[in-house]
Amino acid sequence: MDFDGGDEIRFERLGKAGVVTLTRPRALNAVTHRMVKALGKALDAWEGDAGVSAVVVKAEGRAFSAGGDILHIYEAGRAGKPPVDFFADEYRLNARINRFKKPYVALIDGIVMGGGVGVSFHGSHRVLTENAQFAMPEVGIGFFPDVGASHLLPDLGGSFGMYLGLTGNRIRYGDALWSGLATHTIKAEDQAGLLDEIAVSGDPESELRTFFTPAKRETERQDLEAIARHFSQASLAGIVASLEQAQGDAFAANTLATIKTRSPTSLNVAWREISAGLTLSMDECMKMEFRILNRMLAGHDFYEGIRAAIIDKGSKPEWRPASLDAVSAADIDAYFAPLGARELEL
Repeated sequence: MDFDGGDEIRFERLGKAGVVTLTRPRALNAVTHRMVKALGKALDAWEGDAGVSAVVVKAEGRAFSAGGDILHIYEAGRAGKPPVDFFADEYRLNARINRFKKPYVALIDGIVMGGGVGVSFHGSHRVLTENAQFAMPEVGIGFFPDVGASHLLPDLGGSFGMYLGLTGNRIRYGDALWSGLATHTIKAEDQAGLLDEIAVSGDPESELRTFFTPAKRETERQDLEAIARHFSQASLAGIVASLEQAQGDAFAANTLATIKTRSPTSLNVAWREISAGLTLSMDECMKMEFRILNRMLAGHDFYEGIRAAIIDKGSKPEWRPASLDAVSAADIDAYFAPLGARELEL
């Protein structure tokens, strides 16, 4: 079936299932504009097709999807043509998946970050194997948790979503299941069998009950209690102060050290969008994220973060402003200001 995904994404009908496979394994299945457009077309076709009972999204290679194609975004932005259209279509797709009327099953075996989260975690069934690793690491490259992270992260109990957004730390499948990010965990070797059964019955919910294998939480109880205590503070400054006051606590010290390497602007934006997202609908979150995105693409830290991480691999980013104290409330307000005629249309 061709929805014009080229060699980047494949679409097949397997019995009652519409099957999507991300096919850029050498690029860790980084999401491109072509993939976004093709997946949107497929969902439109399959939602109205009575023969398709469920959609299953999977990937080739060792990663589900390590994010968006940030090198391309960097180069386009540096050339004075930031790819706003790509993000607009990507965010529309994230919202589209969220309101998709049929079961949408993401089979996640390997790394899932950034843009990969956007095409998987807004569906009804988020199935992780023992190889899965989840992260939203954007604050480390001067960006912000987007693709609907402002809708996804606030819902996690114990301020776990705020912790993930502000640190960018990776978690495994047990933590994903415990926190509610994952709806199910299965063994990697059972993926093909599960897909075959869904193709026959068209009922992922009952098939997943058969294949479900519980996963133990990886983060220790005392660390989860620390996360809940520190990351529930009423401001970003409050979170940092709380971590600083936890003398002799190795977990707090490590967490604080991680946060101190992140873009101060990104941290402020992330704290505010995750806080705001708690009371917003998915569509409202995507409009908010699109406002932020436009300002990020016109700013400094995103390009500096990518330069340090990818262009001059392993060098230290020079954030502007360089410290949390130097970021003003007015600076952050500007990221969230309406875009007028350029608002995201959903």
